[in-house]
Amino acid sequence: MFAKHTVYKHDHYNMLTVEVQGKTLVVREISDQWGETCHKFVSRPEMMDWATKRFTPEDFPDGEDGLRAALEKLKSI
Repeated sequence: MFAKHTVYKHDHYNMLTVEVQGKTLVVREISDQWGETCHKFVSRPEMMDWATKRFTPEDFPDGEDGLRAALEKLKSI
């Protein structure tokens, strides 16, 4: 069984989860606009680089605080 972490969950349709599958990090991004998108990373720095480029404060209901919390959660995985 793989370790699954919820990075954020705004509602039933907007969430980001990370599964740790050995050395691979599988990020599932679920949104009400785009459905489910899956990203695979072989390192945490690669995942963090993607996340800092992908998200903006406007993507979160609580803006800058939400972005900061999501990035901190990703760093801790």
